[in-house]
Amino acid sequence: MTTADADTPPTRTFHRDRVVPSGRRRRFGADEILVSKTDLKGRITYANDVFVRVSAYPEHELLGAPHSLIRHPEMPRAVFHLLWQTIERGDEIFAFVNNLAADGDNYWVLAHVTPSFDATHRIVGYHSHRRCPEDAQLAAVEPLYRSLLAEERKHTGARAQVEAGRALLDRTLADAGVSYEEFVWGVITGGAAAA
Repeated sequence: MTTADADTPPTRTFHRDRVVPSGRRRRFGADEILVSKTDLKGRITYANDVFVRVSAYPEHELLGAPHSLIRHPEMPRAVFHLLWQTIERGDEIFAFVNNLAADGDNYWVLAHVTPSFDATHRIVGYHSHRRCPEDAQLAAVEPLYRSLLAEERKHTGARAQVEAGRALLDRTLADAGVSYEEFVWGVITGGAAAA
């Protein structure tokens, strides 16, 4: 078995019972970092012990599963669309993400997601490390995310929801005169533009 084979769990069909959000927020330490790696299709190939603990999934259930396993229903599709669009073109992104643990608790993260490249600069997967955001940062992000969700829920079908959410996200950021990256950096540094 090669190193690449050892790093990539076998592809499997993944089924899970629907996790119902509990309404409880889980936090983790400011000094802790959740780390995961995925293949090109977003299947988890690595999860560190902090990610395993915070997500409340055993490692064997995470490995090979789509990273969307932890997608919280209160997380706008538009932000994930932007995230994937950014990393698939080879760029990094910082994003605030609301995740859903196996027990229904949510946990917010400030994610830094980057493509992983091979020796020929071909994207071979993605790497994400995530920290626990501060309450003030979430207070700046949540109004935007709520408005995106409200817009997405006016539409049926994932594609229509993404398109509507992205249109609103792009328009809101343009009206504020910032990109999503600038918005996030403004939130991180405490000088967020109103989005």
